[in-house]
Amino acid sequence: MRTEQNQPVRLADYSAPAYLIDHVDLDFKLHPTATKVLATLRLRRNPAADNGTVPLVLDGDGLELGFIGINSATETLHADAYSATPDSLTIHTPPQTPFALHTEVEINPSENTQLMGLYLSNGIYTTQCEPEGFRRITYFLDRPDVLATYHVRVEADRASAPILLANGNPGEAGDSGPDRHFAVWDDPHPKPSYLFALVAGDLGVVSDSFTTLSGRPVALNIYVERGKEPKASYAMDALKRSMTWDEQAFGREYDLDVFNIVAVSHFNMGAMENKGLNIFNDKYVLASPETATDDDYEGIEAVIAHEYFHNWTGNRITCREWFQLCLKEGLTVFRDQEFTADMRSRPVKRIQDVRRLRTHQFSEDSGPLAHPVRPDIYHEINNFYTMTVYEKGAELVRMIKTIVGDDAFGNGMDLYFERHDGDAATVEDFLACFDAVTERDLQPFMDWYDQAGTPELTVASEFDATTGTVTLTLSQRTKPTPGQTDKKPLPLPVKLALFDRQSGKRISIQSNGERHEGDFTVIMTGESETVSFDGVAAPPVISLLRDFSAPVTLRSDLGRGEQLLLAGQDDNAFNRWQAAHGLVLSDIVGAYGAMKRGADVDFDDALLEALLSGATDDEFDPAFRAELITPPGYGAVAPEIGTDIDPAIVQASIDGFRQVMADSQHEALAALVRALPPASQYRPDADQAGQRSLRNAALSILAANRHSEALTLVHDQLAKANNMTDRLAALAIMNRYDATGRKDALDAFYDRFQDDPLVVQKWFALQVSVPAEQTLDVARSLIEHPAFSMENPNKVRSVIGVFAAGNPVAFNRADGEGYRFVADQVIALDELNPQVAARLLTAFRSWRTIEQERREKAEAALQDIARTAQSSDVRDIVSRTLESM
Repeated sequence: MRTEQNQPVRLADYSAPAYLIDHVDLDFKLHPTATKVLATLRLRRNPAADNGTVPLVLDGDGLELGFIGINSATETLHADAYSATPDSLTIHTPPQTPFALHTEVEINPSENTQLMGLYLSNGIYTTQCEPEGFRRITYFLDRPDVLATYHVRVEADRASAPILLANGNPGEAGDSGPDRHFAVWDDPHPKPSYLFALVAGDLGVVSDSFTTLSGRPVALNIYVERGKEPKASYAMDALKRSMTWDEQAFGREYDLDVFNIVAVSHFNMGAMENKGLNIFNDKYVLASPETATDDDYEGIEAVIAHEYFHNWTGNRITCREWFQLCLKEGLTVFRDQEFTADMRSRPVKRIQDVRRLRTHQFSEDSGPLAHPVRPDIYHEINNFYTMTVYEKGAELVRMIKTIVGDDAFGNGMDLYFERHDGDAATVEDFLACFDAVTERDLQPFMDWYDQAGTPELTVASEFDATTGTVTLTLSQRTKPTPGQTDKKPLPLPVKLALFDRQSGKRISIQSNGERHEGDFTVIMTGESETVSFDGVAAPPVISLLRDFSAPVTLRSDLGRGEQLLLAGQDDNAFNRWQAAHGLVLSDIVGAYGAMKRGADVDFDDALLEALLSGATDDEFDPAFRAELITPPGYGAVAPEIGTDIDPAIVQASIDGFRQVMADSQHEALAALVRALPPASQYRPDADQAGQRSLRNAALSILAANRHSEALTLVHDQLAKANNMTDRLAALAIMNRYDATGRKDALDAFYDRFQDDPLVVQKWFALQVSVPAEQTLDVARSLIEHPAFSMENPNKVRSVIGVFAAGNPVAFNRADGEGYRFVADQVIALDELNPQVAARLLTAFRSWRTIEQERREKAEAALQDIARTAQSSDVRDIVSRTLESM
């Protein structure tokens, strides 16, 4: 379905494949520069397609055909019977009956800097085939709705590649010459080509086992670079917990004899769920207290779970075509979020997910790259692995669960697994399962999948003292997005509760003669909705959108006093945080306006005291208390300002809040830091991680005004730290505030960890994240550092990616040099790795919201990229970014 020169692919044009592939035999003779791939495809005409005498057209990407035969691996097909180019292979008149197509191609893994298809890096042969990498390995019907079983033989040099892996279960293995050996793998489960995987190299392994709920043993292996085996133990533990949780929460057992994970250092993505052989970016596998932070441990836990959960939501049931990407990704993100919530703190997980959604996905929804969760058109599918597909896609699944209820959701998921096991499914198929178990029509919910943009929900309340009635009027609107000017109202679940404004206690809700002791959910179906509650003695305080029941921006008529009450009394931890966060956000936006006018800035002492009161309340878990005192970042503040933004003043307003808090709450913050001494023995569990998070959040705020006492505490923590979390937190504070000894501390950190690339990447990221214009000079120096490489995506992201997307002050320098720097790197990367280049380019997505002089310089940089863009990946992003809304 891929086309050349950015020609669009449309969902409306989907048609079933004219041919199906039932089985694939692959024989790889691995060589660094001349790998031979022999493929035998067992094909037949698709009875579901009206194909007549349609030719067979197979996808390729940069291939050179060496041999082709039909029903013969030795007799070459006549030249008139086919046409071959690097990007396609056409059999003009295929047989009417099932047949075997034999081909041989030769590829060069060493020169594959795109890291798509089969590539060689750090001496390890690795594949990445999602979404369209398999066509870089052999000619194929490279589309998700063509599912086949696979028999794979891998042959390689024994000394350089003693480990030979592919999908499925292991079979025969042995010698194939004086210096070479082979291994055979069989995958009995039909899968699309994007789930194919192969790894070969000299790797160490950590092994364990798991017994499924039905008593079947599964061998577990995690392969890493030799010498790094001890750093894979936490990943193995996370894998076993994921397998147990999926059995308990969704009734899903693993289905092969082995489950293998391989960690590699050169990888475009976080990880890939290939059937039975997951390939991971090593940052999501390797961890030790000395080298990994608590966030790293939690990230490993979540990504291990995510890829394992794909075995059913993505592999056993895959997507019909790439427009349905959210069907596997949004659903699996929801599942991994639920897993983390069960492993750690449910309220904190919800807060973190909503922070991420608001900061990144909402800005995507409001800019030139906005698109529906299920797009109806794309030019380059690589560019739709987005926050909208993943994070907003997960929110849609969560809303379905809220609307139908927990039991019906579980029944609907069971029916989905039963109906569609072995299928390439659609979003409509998914929703139909919930229709069936609830006997209700959920098809209007498709508008959430088909419509881009973030709805704005407005809620107004009115109290009638004579009748004791509270009336809520809810209304919604969604602003136009590219290609969608007219927006429909969406089915929207709004969870709420009422609180007494005097006591702060919850009030039971009575509506239409029924009493509700728990949360009440209003399901909006139109542009506006009115709901009334009876038997209320006095005007209540209304807690809205509890647990963030829908991905919307909320505008309500709650006063400041009412929000303070909820911040201190709401019995829903998320909404308690939400009330406090909303007040802080409002104050910071007010400070921005005052700074821009040159007026005095004032922050509410009562709010600051309430935040510290919550942070020192042992009733809450430490991780929640840390979230309570962590102010919103640039990505949350800027959208509230809207347009004509001066990024430097946005950052100054955030810094101003931190400084005032540090001054007014100095004693309480210092006492909090001292009350949470580092543990003598590090554990990455939720309890210890929460305590470190709270102490480091308090220490970061305390240091904002550069008090000597605070900086002494920072130096002390750096000197005594027995783990990377505390060490990096202290170093980040020193670096952020240019504390005495900063350069020596940075140099000492590098000297200590220079042989660990993952830690060096933290060192890179820390330095380019300082929100100051001069950080551009740091970024320029770091891309010349001996440890940096443009061919390693992790290193590119740690310097250029963090600078572009994580440092709005330096990126948006008034002189435009930040834009110029990133544009130059995108242009250079476009030749090496277009997928990574295109991801960097998305940092420009909010350029139209910046004040005019910066906006003009950003546009000039984008135009330069547009003139030089070579890949469809970069052309697609830059053209959409430059288009008018």
